[in-house]
Amino acid sequence: MTFDPQVEQEAAAILARYPEKRSALLPFLHLVQREQGYLSPATMEEVARRLHLHPVEVLEVATFYSWFNLKPVGKHRLQVCQNLSCTLRGAERIIGTLKEELRIGEGETSPDGLFTLQRVECLASCGSAPVMQVNDEYHENLSPESVRALLTRWRAAAR
Repeated sequence: MTFDPQVEQEAAAILARYPEKRSALLPFLHLVQREQGYLSPATMEEVARRLHLHPVEVLEVATFYSWFNLKPVGKHRLQVCQNLSCTLRGAERIIGTLKEELRIGEGETSPDGLFTLQRVECLASCGSAPVMQVNDEYHENLSPESVRALLTRWRAAAR
């Protein structure tokens, strides 16, 4: 398996930074996911081969962190925190609003391919709960109304 030339160049730069190849695993997985949108089994096997790891070692890391997608996701990956602070401050209402508005369940992608809804364990922003991470951006102190406004904005931008 080969990646496009830009990814190959960036992968070589990552590998050059780490004398121990296995230490490059997280940045390498982030690079591949950024380019492909998710980590397929074939991609994880290729990363394992290049880092001299067993494929299961790569799978263990990819499944441990909520950063990684193991299947294709929508343009906006909505990750709602479910830790205690978020739960006490209304995370379930946020998830319920998203399910209702998007007409999808957790782990599903909307038919238009815009949104994937996920529940995550902790986003480390307890002081501003409830919190949702959308791609690389945090949205804090959410309410059902603010979530609907965000969805409206993202849908309008997609047109």
